[in-house]
Amino acid sequence: MTMIMAVAFVTGFKYEVREKLFSFWGHIHIEPRTMNNNSIITSDPTNRDLVMEQKILHTPHVVSLTPFAVKPAIINSRQAIEGIALKGVTKDYHLPAGIDFTGRQINFDDSDYAKEIILSEVTAQRLEVKPEDDLKIYFVESSSTLPRIRKVKVAGIYHTGMEEVDKAYALCDLRLLQRINNWQPNQINGYQISIDNEKLADTLSWQIFDNYLQPPLTTYTMMDIFPNLFDWLNLQDVTTNVFISIMAIVAIINLAVVLLILIVEQVRMVGILKAQGMTMRSMQKIFLYHAGLIAVAGVVIGDLLAFGLCWLQKTTGFMKLSEASYSLKYVPIKLHWWQPLIVNLATIVLCILCMWLPSLYIRRIQPARVLQFK
Repeated sequence: MTMIMAVAFVTGFKYEVREKLFSFWGHIHIEPRTMNNNSIITSDPTNRDLVMEQKILHTPHVVSLTPFAVKPAIINSRQAIEGIALKGVTKDYHLPAGIDFTGRQINFDDSDYAKEIILSEVTAQRLEVKPEDDLKIYFVESSSTLPRIRKVKVAGIYHTGMEEVDKAYALCDLRLLQRINNWQPNQINGYQISIDNEKLADTLSWQIFDNYLQPPLTTYTMMDIFPNLFDWLNLQDVTTNVFISIMAIVAIINLAVVLLILIVEQVRMVGILKAQGMTMRSMQKIFLYHAGLIAVAGVVIGDLLAFGLCWLQKTTGFMKLSEASYSLKYVPIKLHWWQPLIVNLATIVLCILCMWLPSLYIRRIQPARVLQFK
């Protein structure tokens, strides 16, 4: 039960955290090459290529391709001031259903640019604003001593639970950033690409780079941009492996002790069987058979308890997490069908193999000594 739930927790945790990041930033980025792969903010724009966009969209496993621009700014409300990175998007971009959202989406109908913004819940709380409140955005230019100011309205508030996103980014109209940067209508910072299988991100990244891009454009996966986050997630596998190994050792020791107790309790029976000519191998099989039944019964009961608790957690979310530390409010649950199967088979096989050693104690039992007492 404990091993299966550990696997379900870690698998669910890694899946949910990655999905939150992918839902906001996609799986692959196309941007001009920079010296710093860990930064999404690039100063050099690139021109949109509609032909290239259509080719990429028709690539197998590519779900969507969205242009974007990112620019640092200062947001000022009546109560507070906050530094932020504005992510400019088009009307084709929508926050996924998995992200908590209140308010409404940006209205892109304005022929100039939408004078609206979507803030994260963290930023909105710091600024003490809510949907439909007004804000001022200050863009500081290195070539000017005075900032450029734009007045916008808060359209909605999102919440991913990820500190890397919630504390840093807000959404606005891409045309606003093009206007501030004095760019042409077809100039952007890059594209974000969403795919249907995150395991193919590296393969598709190289495929897109080789087939469709020209210098200085290149591709980056989210692992290239957020390496620390993915290294942290990979560490969870190490923790799980250590935990499962400890639990397997405990299970093996417990079953070995059970087998020894069975042998000691039936020592007189062993003496009688030996006196009647039963072979050692046959007697070992008897005790290994009973110990195996105990192991299988434990596995079945453990499975029922584990699946029951996993269902209960998925339904009610009674086990909670510190969102500040883990980016999630509740303990997530996710199991692939083969994970409990491998845990069960490995547990049974290891236990039966390790129980062979205590079964050798039968060889030390002497019929003459155990049968002289009633």
